[in-house]
Amino acid sequence: MSNYNLTEVIEMAGGDDDFVKVIIETFLEEIPPDVKSMAEAIDNSNPTLAYQFAHKMKPNLQLFGLELMEQILTIEAWAKGTGAEGKAREAKEKISTKVTLAEKELKEDFGL
Repeated sequence: MSNYNLTEVIEMAGGDDDFVKVIIETFLEEIPPDVKSMAEAIDNSNPTLAYQFAHKMKPNLQLFGLELMEQILTIEAWAKGTGAEGKAREAKEKISTKVTLAEKELKEDFGL
């Protein structure tokens, strides 16, 4: 089973395979570093910065069908002071793991 789903990407690209590849390349360039920065912000107990990265990644994580919205919302709640830091750390781990797996699969599947 794949760790990503390109249904929405393909739909957005209107069946243009070259555009699909551009969207994937952009995802691979932007999201893994953003996940790393978000994780560092959580590790350093910096909720404001963690929120910025989590919020920025939200549309891309949805677009690629990563099903991490619950974890993003957990981090945003912690950043707003309505959630526990421990839960944010658990969410960070799940996001980091899933994005790393999706990144690896996308690179293999598209020869990037």
